[in-house]
Amino acid sequence: MPEENGINIQHILVPIDFSACSNHALNLALRLARLLHARLTLLHVVQMPYLVGGGAGAGMGEGVALYAEQAETEAHQMLADYAQRVSDAGLECETIVDHATPFQRIIDHAASRRVDLIVMGTHGHTGLQHMLLGSVAEKVVRLAHCPVMVTREPEAAEE
Repeated sequence: MPEENGINIQHILVPIDFSACSNHALNLALRLARLLHARLTLLHVVQMPYLVGGGAGAGMGEGVALYAEQAETEAHQMLADYAQRVSDAGLECETIVDHATPFQRIIDHAASRRVDLIVMGTHGHTGLQHMLLGSVAEKVVRLAHCPVMVTREPEAAEE
């Protein structure tokens, strides 16, 4: 449903990391989707652990594969609960579990699925923690092809 100002948001991507921040972002996205009659895509990106050291044992690859399989299974189960919330709100929803660098997969899925808006939470790390961890939200804001709405959970915003 096009708005008077020409903004037409029909598809919202919500990256989910199962934190309170992403839960808050989903609540915001649900309200927006109801108002705009938009559909939602919920995306969880499993970030694979970095392997340190050059002497990987024969079973190292199997361990990483097992980790990825378990992480993906758990993510699908947890995303099903989020999708049920969307369904209960009477909205259309798709869920995706992917592997790689989170900010890159968020940007890639937004582009390939022709998303009109990304709604995501941020943990609001600052200082050394931000320098070491980086900010997925910051990278998505800088690189996404579409608008990005970033929110913090209310308690974090007050601190």
